[in-house]
Amino acid sequence: MDFKNMKFTVGDGCSRGLCRRGCGRQDRQLNTYDWLADVPGNAESTDLVEVQFKNTRKGYYHNVNALDLKKGDVVAVEASPGHDIGVVTLTGKLVKLQVKKANLKSMDDIKRIYRIAKPVDIDKWREAKSREHGTMIQSRQIAKDLNLQMKIGDVEYQGDGNKAIFYYIADERVDFRQLIKVLAETFHVRIEMKQIGARQEAGRIGGTGPCGRELCCATWMKNFVSVSTGAARYQDISLNPQKLAGMCAKLKCCLNYVVDSYIEAGRKLPSREVVLQTIDGDHFLFKTDILAGLVTYSTDKRLAANLVTITAQRALEIVEMNRRGEKPDSLSDSDEPMTENHQVDLLAGESLTRFDKAKKKKKQKSRGNKADNKEAKAANANNQQPANNQQASAENRKQRRAEGKQQRQEDKPQQQRQEGKPQQRQEGKQQQRPDNKPQRDAKPQRPDANGDQQKPQDDRQRQRGPKQQRNGGNGNGGQRRRQGKPNTPQQPKQEKANDGGNQ
Repeated sequence: MDFKNMKFTVGDGCSRGLCRRGCGRQDRQLNTYDWLADVPGNAESTDLVEVQFKNTRKGYYHNVNALDLKKGDVVAVEASPGHDIGVVTLTGKLVKLQVKKANLKSMDDIKRIYRIAKPVDIDKWREAKSREHGTMIQSRQIAKDLNLQMKIGDVEYQGDGNKAIFYYIADERVDFRQLIKVLAETFHVRIEMKQIGARQEAGRIGGTGPCGRELCCATWMKNFVSVSTGAARYQDISLNPQKLAGMCAKLKCCLNYVVDSYIEAGRKLPSREVVLQTIDGDHFLFKTDILAGLVTYSTDKRLAANLVTITAQRALEIVEMNRRGEKPDSLSDSDEPMTENHQVDLLAGESLTRFDKAKKKKKQKSRGNKADNKEAKAANANNQQPANNQQASAENRKQRRAEGKQQRQEDKPQQQRQEGKPQQRQEGKQQQRPDNKPQRDAKPQRPDANGDQQKPQDDRQRQRGPKQQRNGGNGNGGQRRRQGKPNTPQQPKQEKANDGGNQ
């Protein structure tokens, strides 16, 4: 074999070695993987071409002009009236299979492809698409004004802008003849009404399902099969409408995917009504794991008591023994009952905030005096140790307490000399009182700390005495503050002058 003169070509497919024409344009809904794209002569085997329009609407056309069409080409196709613009999504032998799935009544209904779209056609097509959302909102208001029990879910303009398709949902039959007249007068286009179901609406709008993936009806499902609650019963799923319903408020289509496997596996399990009899007592079916082939029995018919899990094969053996009138010692083959293997959660002990940034703690403000704060700042400036700062502040506080105590003891003699002044103010008060009011009797004298007798004072004066000592170490300062505020506003000016002279 002559290897020197051989012609080599560089593959342009994806990493799996397949032709990129088979998996191109994956961004469109209901995309079909063309696994025959790299087969020689596949495109020339038939002139049928699959063309997709907005969302999930597809059509099949004849390539009568023998155009070299590939997946992703924008083409102008025949419509009634005018022409429409779509995207080629499939060519070759697989189109024949798709035509059979579409259940076309007659091959004469298949129209033809005119040409590959020109820039003028694409500009007009994009302009028509930009009007779709506004038309849908306005048409909903029109239907509401006409009191029609329907919901317009989507609007699609034809490529040339001469026709508009209105997709609507209705529970009952709707007479929309008046609606068509109003829409035609409003938008000046030909109107076509097309009724769809809730599943078709979800497929046209699209979205994400509870499984985390894009909706099946918006990606690959072309035909919708009715789903019943029997599929949920076969899979032993609780009949909870909120969990069984999909985005369309109907039963999930995925319930039909594995129902056949559950039916086949359920045939190998014992009946639910069968009671297993042993020497210890009767055992009733509590729950089943269909795909794993395990059944759990309880000694109580209504409660979970003494649960024992065995295989379906062992349960069938005990059923056969009971038919012969025999009773085994226990349900399980061995002395130890089977235990269910639970999955281990690796993140069971982890916290949800383990990746969050830790918050910085706020600095606590010191409750000491301002002098202590100044000393602490000065100590920090001089690079002193924190222990020395604490000792220095404690010594300063002790020294100030001692000085305050000594100052209060020195002020006591001065306080005794000033006790006569409240008496003068009291006498002035008594002189101003009218005759009809009785005078308050003076209370007995009380010895002070030095043993001297104090002059009579009323309750207000006795209450102000201790406060005088609390108003600082200097007794004169406290007396001066009290004299600034007279006890009664009716005291004559002469008394104030005498007090000032005595001071």
